[in-house]
Amino acid sequence: MSDTLTLYTHPLSRARITRWMLEETGLPYEEVLLQFGSTMKAPEYVALNPMGKVPALKHGDTVITENAAICAYLAELVPDLGLAPPIGSAARGAYYRWMFFLAGPVEALFTAKYAGKLAEPRAAGYGREDDLLRTLEHAVAGRVHLVGDRFTTADLYMAAFLGYYAQIGLLDERPAFTAFVQHHAARPAALRATQRDDALLASSKA
Repeated sequence: MSDTLTLYTHPLSRARITRWMLEETGLPYEEVLLQFGSTMKAPEYVALNPMGKVPALKHGDTVITENAAICAYLAELVPDLGLAPPIGSAARGAYYRWMFFLAGPVEALFTAKYAGKLAEPRAAGYGREDDLLRTLEHAVAGRVHLVGDRFTTADLYMAAFLGYYAQIGLLDERPAFTAFVQHHAARPAALRATQRDDALLASSKA
């Protein structure tokens, strides 16, 4: 692969998920640190991502936004690592299920919960909070991997979501959630990503 990968990021953002995924791939990448309300809204960046937010990933002339899309894209760049199950397999179906469940209903529910404005269950794609939490717990209880018997991007995405929402107090620290997060957060790629983002955060405060 000859085209450069460039991560547009800020350490206090969901771009930490993309960083972890990049570290899992082992692919070389550059980073561009952007600031909320200033460089994220600058014309040069808005031309890449009209939302004016991070993360975004530039690969040659291709620009990908939204964490789930970025992570899925990166998994396809390194097929030998098995970060996405084979196309057409039953595991691939489960992989898509959890990736889109997390990026859709789960993200929407916790955003609404943070804002203190949960919608009526029948009007919201996330339905009832109890049902969503039961689904999450059932997915990870007693399991190391969501799909098959090896680590995939779905595990990364689930661990990142559960860890973040527990950290900010929106998710109960149920044993099944804690065990799943702790297992995957100890991966070398996750540790490298955290170390880099924490260093960026410290330098931005200096």
